[in-house]
Amino acid sequence: MDTLNSLLAYVPVAAHHQVTIYLERYNISVLVKPQRHSKHGDFRYYSDGRTQITINKMENSYRFLITLIHELAHFDTFKSYQKRVKPHGIEWKEKFRFLMLPFLNPNVFPEPLLTVIARHLKNPKASSDSDFELVMSLKKFDKTPPKTHVFELQQGTRFKIYNGREFLMGKKRVKRYECKELTSGRTYLLSPHAEVTICQP
Repeated sequence: MDTLNSLLAYVPVAAHHQVTIYLERYNISVLVKPQRHSKHGDFRYYSDGRTQITINKMENSYRFLITLIHELAHFDTFKSYQKRVKPHGIEWKEKFRFLMLPFLNPNVFPEPLLTVIARHLKNPKASSDSDFELVMSLKKFDKTPPKTHVFELQQGTRFKIYNGREFLMGKKRVKRYECKELTSGRTYLLSPHAEVTICQP
């Protein structure tokens, strides 16, 4: 379990007091993990009664805070309902909104990010990555250089993703983009905000 002080180093200073209150109240093990591309964090419960939250190590303190509260809402929902409700159902949404409420002020989140988060909380998704506006707003506060995203590519562009797999850009569906993997020939649906590297001709 990471110590309270080590966890506070990942969230905005203005959020330290409320985060401390939550972590002391819930007394749940929280671990910071190396970057995982499939998720930002998760909540787990074990047959022996143990519970644990893991969160990716990240430099974006706003994304870290949102992820932490997202997972604390899972823990709080589990305490209240065990497995009787859906993981991202109405009960979890209510918990998430309630736990986020103390942070919805310009001392914690700068405008216009604050406005985007408020809109997100009206009907939070199972993954924050499903909210295109939120993802792109958070990226503005990343400390790494800006990257190219799927939605910025023209059809027919050849590109590769984080693991080196190469694709050919296709057409847009409702929200995602059809992209053909060059090795297998299979078509995958990629998120518009997926970070890519354009392959040189």
